[in-house]
Amino acid sequence: MSVFDERVLNGMSVFIAVVDAGSFAGAAEQLDMSQPGVSRAIARLEARLGVRLFDRTTRAVSLTDEGGRFYDQIIPLLSGLERAASTISSSATSVRGRLRVNIDPFFSRLVLGPRLEAFLKAHPDLTLELTTRDQLGDLVVDGFDLAVRFGEPRVSALRVRKLLETRILTVAAPSYLSQRGRPFKPQELGDGGHTCIEFRDPDTGRPFQWEFHGNGQRIHVETSGKLILNDVGTMLSTCVAGYGIAQVMQLSAEQLLAEGKLIDLFPDWPDERFPLYALYLSGSHPPAKTRAFLDFVVSLTDSSAQLPKTSPV
Repeated sequence: MSVFDERVLNGMSVFIAVVDAGSFAGAAEQLDMSQPGVSRAIARLEARLGVRLFDRTTRAVSLTDEGGRFYDQIIPLLSGLERAASTISSSATSVRGRLRVNIDPFFSRLVLGPRLEAFLKAHPDLTLELTTRDQLGDLVVDGFDLAVRFGEPRVSALRVRKLLETRILTVAAPSYLSQRGRPFKPQELGDGGHTCIEFRDPDTGRPFQWEFHGNGQRIHVETSGKLILNDVGTMLSTCVAGYGIAQVMQLSAEQLLAEGKLIDLFPDWPDERFPLYALYLSGSHPPAKTRAFLDFVVSLTDSSAQLPKTSPV
């Protein structure tokens, strides 16, 4: 049976204090214990180990041979434990190590990528690993510290923080409208008279349903497009080229709308929103590296932050 247990570990700290102080009284003062308490702790440790660690007289305390060997062996071990505890503790305050982030591909390219240099320069001891995916997956199983995803999160044990909401717009290119005419009501998109570009919901594998929110109303329109995509950049470029009508995030299409390459077809249905969330492992003390990246993303998605003025397609 192993002699090492919690009592031995606790006794070691008292043993070291007695050796360093040179007396039981000095150790008691150092540890804020009573002298009898120190004596009992050493007695329990000696009983557990089956050896005498100190020779005691009325005037002095000295190490036995076994006590000297024990001291020499445990000093490096306890120093290693102290360093390990210090290293782990510092992770709560120091931004260092490796941070793995599961991130939406379009957000990574449009918003995050152009700003990453500043974040990495601010944290030179951090290695950042970004993986773009169209699905959240399982953060724990896949080894991620944090995720940044569009859409309402599923109920789980993860902690979530909403970063922004962006409007959903129904858009088409001027070239498409000149050929097919402009629809004036959302219902016109469901009668087969227009080409709709569908976007696949990564959670269900099916195309998102087309919704329209405005003036306290919400309507659904059944569309049946022959093109189904799962990449926002491809959807925008296909729409700009004049193939069909698409529902897009305002965040992704602002520059194209400003340049007149896309037209907002139903400005009187302005109320549908699509959220962006940060998700990370639950716990009362997230590591400093997680907090630092979360603060960085929050600063990028703040309403006052200026997004890059470049075309996303």
